[in-house]
Amino acid sequence: MSRSEPSGGGGTSRHESDRVLGELAIAAARIGTFDWDLVTGTLTWDDQLKELFGYTDGDFSHTIESFNARVHPRDLPRVSQTIQQTVDAGGDLELEYRVVVPDGETRWVLSRGRALCDDSGAVVRLLGASYDTTSRQEEATRVSRVLEAMPTAFFSLDRGWRFRYVNAEAERFLARSRTELLGRVVWDLFPAALGSEFEENYTRAMAGDGPVSFDAHYPAPLDAWFEVRAWPDPEGLAVYFLDVTERKRAQAEAERAAGRAALMAQVTSDLAGTLDAEVAVARLAELVVPALADWCIVTLVDDEEHSPVRRRLRDIGWAHVDPAARPLAERYVALRLDALEDVSFLGRALESGAMQIVDDDAAARVSAVLRPGEARDLLGRLAPRTAVVLPLRGRGRTVGLISLFGSAERGGIDPQDLVTAQEVAARAGLALDNSRLYRQQRQVAEILQRSLLTEPAQPDHLQIVVRYVPAGEAAQVGGDWYDAFMQPDGATVLVIGDVVGHDITAAAVMGQVRSLVRGIAVTTGAGPAELLREVDRAMRTLQADTVVTGVVARIEQRDDERQRGITHIRWSNAGHPQPMAINPDGTVVVLSGVQNDLVLGIAPDSRRIESEIVLDRGTTVLLYTDGLVERRRRPLRTGMAELRDLLEELATLDLDALCDEVLARMLPDHPEDDVALVAVRLHRQDRLRPPEAGPNKVPPDVPDSPAIDPDAG
Repeated sequence: MSRSEPSGGGGTSRHESDRVLGELAIAAARIGTFDWDLVTGTLTWDDQLKELFGYTDGDFSHTIESFNARVHPRDLPRVSQTIQQTVDAGGDLELEYRVVVPDGETRWVLSRGRALCDDSGAVVRLLGASYDTTSRQEEATRVSRVLEAMPTAFFSLDRGWRFRYVNAEAERFLARSRTELLGRVVWDLFPAALGSEFEENYTRAMAGDGPVSFDAHYPAPLDAWFEVRAWPDPEGLAVYFLDVTERKRAQAEAERAAGRAALMAQVTSDLAGTLDAEVAVARLAELVVPALADWCIVTLVDDEEHSPVRRRLRDIGWAHVDPAARPLAERYVALRLDALEDVSFLGRALESGAMQIVDDDAAARVSAVLRPGEARDLLGRLAPRTAVVLPLRGRGRTVGLISLFGSAERGGIDPQDLVTAQEVAARAGLALDNSRLYRQQRQVAEILQRSLLTEPAQPDHLQIVVRYVPAGEAAQVGGDWYDAFMQPDGATVLVIGDVVGHDITAAAVMGQVRSLVRGIAVTTGAGPAELLREVDRAMRTLQADTVVTGVVARIEQRDDERQRGITHIRWSNAGHPQPMAINPDGTVVVLSGVQNDLVLGIAPDSRRIESEIVLDRGTTVLLYTDGLVERRRRPLRTGMAELRDLLEELATLDLDALCDEVLARMLPDHPEDDVALVAVRLHRQDRLRPPEAGPNKVPPDVPDSPAIDPDAG
């Protein structure tokens, strides 16, 4: 630390002017000054500082005791220690502390000072200034209360990766107190995060790639799985996370249970690994040969319960241990169902739900239930000694049948093999039925979601196209949505949003939030920023315990703008990927706006910003959810760059074709996340609405569009 020598010298008019200006600036900023003479012990304060500490000229004693008397008792030890260190060592002083004035009011004060030394180097004076920081501290306290009330763990890091805030829930999850965390580097406290998904994703977000979300495991001592969302901010990184260890543990336990027996694990895994029941059944035949039989046929049962047995059955999987016999088995499978008599072992197993056993002379006994012909001849050449038909049952219904055949060389039916075969059949039946229910769940989820995503309005010379693509897995159908509607004044509102989560619950919450947006927008006529703020407050009032990202855009046009062939759009962004606009010349711009505000569900009373742009008629605007541009191995920034290049390439397509091509080119065969998008093309108004835009669709209470002269322009 440096020490400054006191200086002297006479004043000049220039110096006097500088002094006066300095005093005026200090007064305007409400800054008080102090001068503590350590030789005499005299403490001198100006009037501004006396007022700040609640003193008058009459009751200020000009001693350090007057200062100590006003400092908050809890802060006094720290403050006294810091001052004494400065007196002992010299250098500069900076302190922020509380003072209690006579009426009981507590104020926050920030003091900065410098020690002055004599010729021997001893500190003889302490000069400085102080000012009131109460309002800043109160604002920080309000934000802190919001973060402390959150049901989600939250912490923030500065650009040096140091903790600058930690809420109570984060303390609990991280198993460290704020005292241990604040000011410390995250990589030092949690070294196992280095080289992991935590470092990779945090670095991406801090580098400006935008928000990131991921699941990752942190080893002991935490030994926990976390679902993380991180957003960059001007000061560093904001991180929200949930402990999902129990969910991950349940998934791992299910996987371990599937592996307890090798054959059972394979059967369950293969059947659960595909939604195509026919493919799954074909795999089952290959799994049980030769472990349980020399050859096998697997049959699927259709749902038409009142049809004849032969019409309800389809042989769709088979296997034979002997390569030389496989052509015979393949031909037999192609013919045998049509050759069945009305009474057969397959029919009995299907009708009764009970296992059918032929423990000897199976070739003759099975032939007896086949009509004369090629199928019976082939069975004679295959010459099975034993046969077992097991129903594959799930939830009280037979969904399939498995026929196991043993040759003479294999011997009789082994009791343990039979028990294992029954277990395989039971698991296979449940898996097949799960497959059916899985598809139904997906259909229900899609129907639920699509029922909430209504057709958009089609205002005058605006063509609006919407698309929704569910994720590749049923459990991933979630909370993405689009909307396009009109407010009573004739303005068109576009909405794109994403409720955090990937399940049917997220889809249901999405419906509630979407209804809030629509209802508030139509009844209040609010602009984008006000609308998002009111929706956020409504979510708090209705205790909607969720986090939502979204963009609301409002398309407006004044009479003079209509004459000039332009339109302006106002929008507000709540932590969502930025929209893009395709200009009439084919260039693409990202609508980054002034800033991205907080997501909904965090701080309902926070201020929200609106951005505005003027667009030529012929422009296309695209709003989309993050599933279009972000994947595990494709950062958000990369995906947005790809989308921008693709839009330039597709700029000349009609709007429906453009949206379809964007989805086809940007998404993999099995998307990890659901995707919603809404696009609007601002057709020229000096000619008739183009046929590809379809008819106008507007509410009956919205003002009629102005008349158009098709020959104008």
